[in-house]
Amino acid sequence: MATTREVFQGQKTLTDWDLDVWSERFEKGPLLGKVSKVSDENVMPFWHRKSLSRMTPKEWESLCDGCGRCCLIKLEDEDTGEIHLTNLACGLLDTKTCRCKDYENRHDKMPDCLAITTKTVKTLSWLPKSCGYRRISEGRDLAWWHPLVSGSYDTVEQAGISVRGWVKSEARVKELSYHRYIIDGFDD
Repeated sequence: MATTREVFQGQKTLTDWDLDVWSERFEKGPLLGKVSKVSDENVMPFWHRKSLSRMTPKEWESLCDGCGRCCLIKLEDEDTGEIHLTNLACGLLDTKTCRCKDYENRHDKMPDCLAITTKTVKTLSWLPKSCGYRRISEGRDLAWWHPLVSGSYDTVEQAGISVRGWVKSEARVKELSYHRYIIDGFDD
């Protein structure tokens, strides 16, 4: 079986135009449809050619597959420091489209929303193993279902990675009840 890196040798990659379209769709709603590819068959994908710190803002943002897993509420055990994942989503996450309702102002509206940067990606132990940022920072490739690999935004949900449709907004639950929504095995 060929590795993703071997499969990509001789494959096409996304253009700046494609990344603009990705960014625009990511900010405005569901990512549906196909991603077009460039005609030069010998171009390696940018995530193979660049370190995270060398990526443009558009390239960096496109590593996010839009799964919504990082938007799930996490509870920390005060005694052990262990992080417990819930099936409650940030109040800004649109649970039907799996997109932030106000991406540009999310840090102002949700002070506990953490920015994933080249520095924090290595320290956020709760980032899912499937996260594009985490995978690249650990020297792994993007998964087959990632839109930059598959060419389709639908594969994130088809692979069972997206939280779309099965999470509940934290806005509908009292904080004292959050512990009732703890889930196990989601990142296995």
